[in-house]
Amino acid sequence: MTAFLRTASWLLAFYYAGTNFVYLILFVQSIRATVEHHRLLKGLWIHRVRGSKLTPPISILVPARNEQLSIVESVRSLLALDYPEIEVIVVNDGSTDGTLEQLRQSFRLVESDILHVSEIATASIRGVYMSAADRRLLVLDKESSGRKADALNAALNASSAPFVCAIDADAVLENDALLRIMAPALNDPAHVVASGGIVRAANGSTIVNGRVTRVRLPRTALETLQVLEYLRSFLIGRQGWARMDMLLVISGAFGVFRRDLCKEIGGFRNSAIGEDMDLIVRLHRHLREKRGKYRIAFVPDPVCWTEVPDRLGSLARQRARWQNGLADVLWSNREMTLNPKYGRIGLLAMPYQWLFEFLAPLAEVLGWAAVLVGSVSHALDRSFFIMYFLFGYLFSGLLSVGSVLLEEMVYHRYNDWGDLCRLVGFCFVEPLYYRPLNTIWRVQGLWHFVTGRNSWQLIHRAGFGQGSPAKEPSAQI
Repeated sequence: MTAFLRTASWLLAFYYAGTNFVYLILFVQSIRATVEHHRLLKGLWIHRVRGSKLTPPISILVPARNEQLSIVESVRSLLALDYPEIEVIVVNDGSTDGTLEQLRQSFRLVESDILHVSEIATASIRGVYMSAADRRLLVLDKESSGRKADALNAALNASSAPFVCAIDADAVLENDALLRIMAPALNDPAHVVASGGIVRAANGSTIVNGRVTRVRLPRTALETLQVLEYLRSFLIGRQGWARMDMLLVISGAFGVFRRDLCKEIGGFRNSAIGEDMDLIVRLHRHLREKRGKYRIAFVPDPVCWTEVPDRLGSLARQRARWQNGLADVLWSNREMTLNPKYGRIGLLAMPYQWLFEFLAPLAEVLGWAAVLVGSVSHALDRSFFIMYFLFGYLFSGLLSVGSVLLEEMVYHRYNDWGDLCRLVGFCFVEPLYYRPLNTIWRVQGLWHFVTGRNSWQLIHRAGFGQGSPAKEPSAQI
């Protein structure tokens, strides 16, 4: 028994070491990607892109269910974006609140007899509305199938631009975000098929007329820990994977895709829980099978601000759903894993997702149990705890500090020194408090996958207001 406990505990320590080693590689790659991106922006004059007739139009797809608190501000911010030609397609996906009525009153919606052709099958469309206030706005009212992917497909069917941009209904984009996220496609139009931007937590910041006018950290620890998590995930994780041409997920809150390729693969998979990751993995699969040259890019400076959960129960449901979605995507595309046919995606990216993302919560829970029993029974020596401290706590904290420093040195969104010091302090609080909670929620997500629980769930939303919004429920994840 003692030998088993020691083996299990040391495996946990080495597992943490392996995870952090991969993140160290990603951190180095993200620094290189940042330098390359800023060099690209210097050669790509934004004002020329803005005024060029060659800049491709974009259809912005906005699935919305029970988003009455934020939908008007979100749509206004989208219509005011600095981009030559856009259309905004909002899908009211069976909302039971005043989402459609808010849109009707604010944008003078008029029911239209435009024929909606469903190239990709979706739940039935109840009505098509044009805006008398802005011709670029189209609103679809449809029955809900309980899937965000179905709402995105309805918007995809109605889109006309060569690129589509998927946006969450509770999101607010910075004014030049589309110009910046399209930089890779404009620089290499023959090969870039999708591009993702960074998502940041809007909680605590001031939003006026659909614009973030002052960036501050949230007041609560739960929300601030999510700010840190987003910085590490995007600035290190996704930027690093994209630098190595192995990015498997573009956030559903903010991503741009070639419309023709989305339709070639049948749109967003309706049964997918994590429809954002699922689309990117299927694009990889489709293009690798066609043996075409392509690139899926990540751009770190076009910012999408979104409201993160401010309640523990809502956050738990969201993270369980993310893990459920990860498991669903990996299982649905399991033939790609370790398959040379799919190159570095099959041989490196997919195995990493299985080993360090899918299995991580189970490995950590079993490891914790072994460490606890080993500590009580005195089966573990001091060298193990030193190893565990270095790789399970200190190294992960330092990597988080690295993401904060990268943010401060390059992007400067958090200009208040008090906020910056709080953020650095939370880097060392997170492994002790937030990571164990996240692990438990991810185990729940795996259980939901095994038991087939895969419907959308409600989470609490405060909504965007003038400054600090009122606390009212609720919207979907």
